[in-house]
Amino acid sequence: MTTNFIAYIGTYTNGASKGIYRMTINASTGVIDQAEVAAELDNPTYLTISNDNKHLFSVIKEGSEGGVAAYLINESDQLEFLNSQLAAGSPPCHVSLNTNNEYLFSANYHLGTGVTYKITGNGEVSPATSTVTHEGTGPHERQEKPHAHYAGLMPDEKHLCVVDLGTDKMAIYQFEAGQLTPHSEFTFRPGTGPRHIQFHPNGKFAYVNGELSSEVIALSYDTETSSFNDIQYITSLPSGFVGESIGGALKISPDGKFVYASNRGDDSIAVFSIDIETGALSLVDHISSGGEFPRDFTIDPSGTYLLAANQNTSNIVQFSIDKTSGQLTKTGVEISVPNPVCIAFLHV
Repeated sequence: MTTNFIAYIGTYTNGASKGIYRMTINASTGVIDQAEVAAELDNPTYLTISNDNKHLFSVIKEGSEGGVAAYLINESDQLEFLNSQLAAGSPPCHVSLNTNNEYLFSANYHLGTGVTYKITGNGEVSPATSTVTHEGTGPHERQEKPHAHYAGLMPDEKHLCVVDLGTDKMAIYQFEAGQLTPHSEFTFRPGTGPRHIQFHPNGKFAYVNGELSSEVIALSYDTETSSFNDIQYITSLPSGFVGESIGGALKISPDGKFVYASNRGDDSIAVFSIDIETGALSLVDHISSGGEFPRDFTIDPSGTYLLAANQNTSNIVQFSIDKTSGQLTKTGVEISVPNPVCIAFLHV
């Protein structure tokens, strides 16, 4: 098994960034090569990679239009532009794929929409096959309208979750032949501002981070009805925190033992252990993200390292993961990347 893992980094390009960057990490030594530009484009803030590692799909902005772009990952791991699908208005904030790489899904924060695209045999993105538009508001000042923040398939790949920060809801759609039809909704506590959902490897639980409430919500998941029930709301902030902070990223460790959540403002990563029987979380630790505004982080394919992307200090900081306790320890390794937003590894 190779010990070199390649990752691509999405960024905001309103500063020094030129687009998507590429880095390589040696899982044996922890050494990270300095990131290099892999493709130049505006605001590739979220990325997803096909399971066969042949194509990368990105959010993209071009002038007054926004949409999604497709790239070929060549033999040198450089990105070759294939095509894009653009529409008037702001770009989406999240993209994901189904397992066989036939469909791409996007969520648009500003427009409150979820969109489905067909992927061609050569990896290009076809025009949208289905679009859903949310309605509603919430009590927080940022919940003046719908803000879809995540769109991804549920484990059965027959239903799509669209998590909406603006309405405190998760809309579930039946997905068939590229079309989305309403199935059900799950409602969070008012003012939660749900951001992303992650399903546990056992398929029984799911976890959502509340951006506005700085909480992690543990949910039970019924595979027969594709529905949820809440188990627990638990703060991601340390006890006694005073100030302003919002939730960032949420990830589950590959072994299903731990949940990690970042706090933008407190600039920390919270570590929770998972009760495998009940799905409930218990706080393990908080650790500084090593920079400001940890918008995203990811775990390398070996499960050895967590890499935190600090947007406002333009650095990616590496932590080693204790696979017994879940605790994080800074390794002293970090690299500079302008305004990082998303880290996506090639699959192994």
